[in-house]
Amino acid sequence: MLELSGVWRAHVADDELRRAFADLAFDDSQWSELHVPGHWRSNPAFATNDAPVLHRRAFEAGAPAEGRRSWVTFSGLFYQGDVWLDGAYLGDTEGYFAAHAFEISDQLRDRSEHVLALELACSPQHDRKAKRNLTGVFQHWDCIHPDWNPGGIWRDVIVHETGPVRIEKLRVLCLEASSDRAVLLVRAQLDALEARQVRLRTRVGETLHEQERPIAAGSNRVEWQVTVERPRLWWPHSLGAQTLTDVHLEVIEPTDGSISDERRRTTGLRQVRMRNWIFEINGERMHLKGANLGPTRMAIGSATADELRRDMSLAREAGLDFVRLHAHISHPAIYTAADELGVLLWQDLPLQWGYARSVRKQAIRQAREAVDALGHHPSIFHWCGHNEPLALDIDPELASGSPKRAAEMIGRYLALQELPTWNKSVLDFSIHRALTKADPSRPVTAHSGVLPGPTSGGTDSHLYFGWYHGNERDLPKLLGRFPRMARFVSEFGAQAVPVDAAFCEPTRWPDLDWDRLGHDHALQKVFFDRTVAPGAYATFDEWRAATQEHQAVVLRRHIEELRRIKYRPNGGFALFSLADALDHPAVTWSILGHDRQPKQAYEAVQEACRPVIVTIDRPPAIVSAGDTLALDVHVVSDVRHALRNVLVTATARWPGGAHAWRWQGDVVADDCTRVGALDIVVPTITPAADGELAIDLTLEHPEATATNRYTSRLV
Repeated sequence: MLELSGVWRAHVADDELRRAFADLAFDDSQWSELHVPGHWRSNPAFATNDAPVLHRRAFEAGAPAEGRRSWVTFSGLFYQGDVWLDGAYLGDTEGYFAAHAFEISDQLRDRSEHVLALELACSPQHDRKAKRNLTGVFQHWDCIHPDWNPGGIWRDVIVHETGPVRIEKLRVLCLEASSDRAVLLVRAQLDALEARQVRLRTRVGETLHEQERPIAAGSNRVEWQVTVERPRLWWPHSLGAQTLTDVHLEVIEPTDGSISDERRRTTGLRQVRMRNWIFEINGERMHLKGANLGPTRMAIGSATADELRRDMSLAREAGLDFVRLHAHISHPAIYTAADELGVLLWQDLPLQWGYARSVRKQAIRQAREAVDALGHHPSIFHWCGHNEPLALDIDPELASGSPKRAAEMIGRYLALQELPTWNKSVLDFSIHRALTKADPSRPVTAHSGVLPGPTSGGTDSHLYFGWYHGNERDLPKLLGRFPRMARFVSEFGAQAVPVDAAFCEPTRWPDLDWDRLGHDHALQKVFFDRTVAPGAYATFDEWRAATQEHQAVVLRRHIEELRRIKYRPNGGFALFSLADALDHPAVTWSILGHDRQPKQAYEAVQEACRPVIVTIDRPPAIVSAGDTLALDVHVVSDVRHALRNVLVTATARWPGGAHAWRWQGDVVADDCTRVGALDIVVPTITPAADGELAIDLTLEHPEATATNRYTSRLV
């Protein structure tokens, strides 16, 4: 195998260069150097480029032996490419996450010195209501710089050999798994020079499966199952061990026993089921606690395995069960890390908001390719076809402080939610059908964030109380009135200024460049004016602290409310969001900044996501003397067995007085248990003055401890 990573030569395309650049004799000595894998904007010569870029790489390679075949494989290209070798056109590519391979046996037999040439385009999506590139958040998101272009050869390029039969694609899915047996579905696409008989040898751990199959010349699809008796199962980190299993497929020539081609996958034997948005892993019901996550870097090809693994570790340390890879397919290393750490992954396809009618066939093809590329990863428990399938363009000017623009955007959002649309009703139906057919082992959702309406029962909910609408205290009332919207809440949160905020130029306070911060760094000032108004704070540091405190309250109280209704009907949640891109300082909804310094909300999420928590009905923000409060006390436990003789105490304090309650009893396994109630008549403060009513909760048990505090202004 020959790797063609490293230095390539590159130049912005024009018509004259297009006619000549693929020729062997073309002189590219004056072209810029470009590192592969990477993105062309990482080179100063292409730092603002959106036009197609021509790439060239010279290399030496010998001819394949008799009966052998040679291939060049591009592991990842953003986004559309045309490929030549030694001046001969090999073909075109589309799609950034799937590999593209071309046979080059004849060219390598002709000569030993070669030039691989590529024209690569990643066109800006000027009409963001009808995008044509299926690049998801990389080209349309309010948490990435709106002018970013991800174009480039972002993964390895290799030249390699096979025998007469090549494994074009390999799909490995775990259909069922229990302590008795596991069943893997294996599907291979084989490319043969001529019709022949082949032996397929599949090894799954210690289990060996062999069969002989006749195949025709050209492309063949072959499918079979392998049963593993008494398997060691893969579990999420909160339930058990992350046992991984190697799958090794060999295509063997029956005449001489030689290996024509082979592929390896690492998988985990586990089973996923979903009913009414409640998920089961290996038959164990889970109330899923999660967070959305965008690309670890905007320049995803530059993200290291350590950086990607750290994001999975930080999710696990926050007490989260899963990460939703928000409207993108990420670097392969993140899936390996999730498998090893037991972090479940909700996998979105790279579709966000509106797309043109012409993309339907391409979207169906890429849905199948996603299953081929990722289906073996046990961490992936759910496919989602399209995030918020609404033809909207989230305008950065929304951040400039125009309430009118913000109201117009929200109004259009609601209208598109309720009306049938091509994206929601046609495109997503096709994607859902393709995913369901390609992967019968996992639950599939056509789209995310679609409200119940006349033409739809709705899906998961995106509820931004305390930011886009209402007050953060309004969530329980909405969920009580519309239980269908409580089934799974996959986005909620509020923006907060990160610890490292030098990009905000704090010394200019209060006259920050709000327009620049809105366009380049995602800050939505119009909503800060509603929630944590900058004008109310004397210094930048005071305002930053207030934004972080508001975000922490929103996330903690939302999580506690959703956990209190676990399985009745809530199946889980995903806060928005875990972390910003490392190469994009921003003011967003993340709980970890671009440098991974935690905001206040990170600790609040850790507390709210402990395996056992104690809560009460949320008291009003303001109470007066004589008010009567009746507040139920609940313990929420994710522990798989009952907790015996749990001690819960509650203490209400106010200026000049206090009262305590105490309960002891059993807490039901993996459920929410009501343990008692607080009946409080708000006292009169003497002397008359504003004060605070504080209620402190504690839970004590040999296996778990928990505390909580609620405060109300007392007038």
